[in-house]
Amino acid sequence: MKTFFRLLSLSKPYHHYIPEYVVYVLLYTIFGLMNFSLLIPLMDALFGTGGHQEAVTHLPSFSLTAAYFKDVFYYYLSDLLRRYNGNKFPVLVYVCIILFISILLKNLFGYLSQKVLTRMRVNIVRKMREIVFHQYTTQSLGFFHNERKGDLLSVLSSDVVEVENSVITALQTILRDPLVIITTFIALFYISKELTFFTLLFFPISGLVLSSVSKKLKKHSNIGQNILGKILNITEETLSGVRIIKAFNAEKFIKGKFHQDNVAYANTIRAMQNQREMASPVSEILGVLVVIVIMLYGGNLILSGSNTLTASAFIAYLGFYFQILAPAKSIGTAFTALPRGISAGDRVLRIIDQANTIVDKPDAKALSGFEREIRFDNVSFSYKANSTEKNIELGPVLKNVQLEIAKGRMIALVGKSGAGKSTMADLIPRFYDVTSGSIQIDGQDIRDVKMHDLRALIGMVSQEAILFNDTVFNNIAFGQPDADREAVINAARIANAHEFIVQLENGYDTSIGDRGMKLSGGQRQRLTIARAIFKNPPILILDEATSALDTESEKLVQDALDRLMENRTTIVIAHRLSTIQHADEIVVLDKGEIKEQGTHDQLIANNGIYRKLVEMQEFK
Repeated sequence: MKTFFRLLSLSKPYHHYIPEYVVYVLLYTIFGLMNFSLLIPLMDALFGTGGHQEAVTHLPSFSLTAAYFKDVFYYYLSDLLRRYNGNKFPVLVYVCIILFISILLKNLFGYLSQKVLTRMRVNIVRKMREIVFHQYTTQSLGFFHNERKGDLLSVLSSDVVEVENSVITALQTILRDPLVIITTFIALFYISKELTFFTLLFFPISGLVLSSVSKKLKKHSNIGQNILGKILNITEETLSGVRIIKAFNAEKFIKGKFHQDNVAYANTIRAMQNQREMASPVSEILGVLVVIVIMLYGGNLILSGSNTLTASAFIAYLGFYFQILAPAKSIGTAFTALPRGISAGDRVLRIIDQANTIVDKPDAKALSGFEREIRFDNVSFSYKANSTEKNIELGPVLKNVQLEIAKGRMIALVGKSGAGKSTMADLIPRFYDVTSGSIQIDGQDIRDVKMHDLRALIGMVSQEAILFNDTVFNNIAFGQPDADREAVINAARIANAHEFIVQLENGYDTSIGDRGMKLSGGQRQRLTIARAIFKNPPILILDEATSALDTESEKLVQDALDRLMENRTTIVIAHRLSTIQHADEIVVLDKGEIKEQGTHDQLIANNGIYRKLVEMQEFK
């Protein structure tokens, strides 16, 4: 139940809901009980079955007791009988009007209580989605290395929906129906203590049956959601890699993987649904069996001439007891559905509870600009094998890196795949924190300054052109919807993108599709360069920005990059010789360590690792 109450805590502050809801439910319950309370005096008055033989001739003084309301009712019944000389039809009309008003008020307050719960439900689900999405947008990159994309999508979509359908829906049952049952049992005790104590013996049996169903449901729910995460992951990979799937004739293979998980998920859901649907009829059958026993036991008391129970009271007693069956059935159904929602809630809370390891210090300083240099001071770094559990470190990616990058200089990082080039670049904007050592900007450790200020100084153009399913304008002015249109167009001109943009269907207002799929590779890359130009950062990181392009596109992109790099401090992760031979300094990495530093001509003359890489054209 810890998970359940944590999920409910998302609806804080409770004073917006609980007092209002309790008032409506109490009134709903009172008017619901009144419907069957009228049976006893009605039968006594109409058929003389006993229970209140003397007419009430005076209106009783007010008191907040059941006897007061009963005597008031009898007073008006007696008055009607006197006025109409014993004609009982007006009495029947009077009771029917009261019954109608009582039912009307019961349903009115039931509707109002539902409105309160709906407001609470919507707010909990909204807040839950916002918190989970906030986690996705603020977590460090290490978090995503240890999570499957399909599982993360499953949490935000199906798990949140399951919490809404199971946990929040059960909230209505748990808050309202027990109150209805308790107040009804008070009325039952008032009518007959002996008969009520007898019926209570049967409730533990129902609880044990429904409890066993609930345990099985929670087990199946965990299995089902794990499989659903795999299905979403396969689907996402298929949509992203559809070209490769077709190129390698792997349609049958990928469909086989999907089919296997889909069948497993269907079987799990079928078992869950069967058990969930079983809860309702089982609880109803148990309830009807109890009613039959009550009829036999109570009927025997009346037939044996017992003074503890009259015929009219017994009929009212049965009416009250039938009032219990519906909420008891709802509680049984809710508790069998709840484990599945709790299981989904556990997965949602696991994401919510993930601590972000890359955060500002409480006393982080503002960073207004970049004046002198970026310094790597004895930096070592290792990735974590599992950021959510034991934080096991893998082998070092960088070891004792010592490097100074002066303002306005272009530094190229070269080396074989896995040498640590991209990792060095990712450490500067604090996508990760160093394992040891420090990175400083103008003498300040970047961990001591505000992350927003740090990243405001940095622009990135990566090997993969990461664009969003939006217009050309919004992709260039990313994060600034009110950007000046002329500034966006000017950035596109510098990036050699304006010419192809104006030829698009709606120019700068053209939607470029998922990941910019409506554009060519070169066009996508030029848009990312235009985005960096528009940001106008003093520090620029180019991560193999031309490696995936054809010769013509590379020339256009390289020309745009040359303009972008003017008067900026640039860190280039090199893939082709043409992108680095004019660098102010080339840093050669091998197995996480800096092995050589110098200009192109100096390193060629050294006849070391760099020369071999140049000869092999192996800048990867």
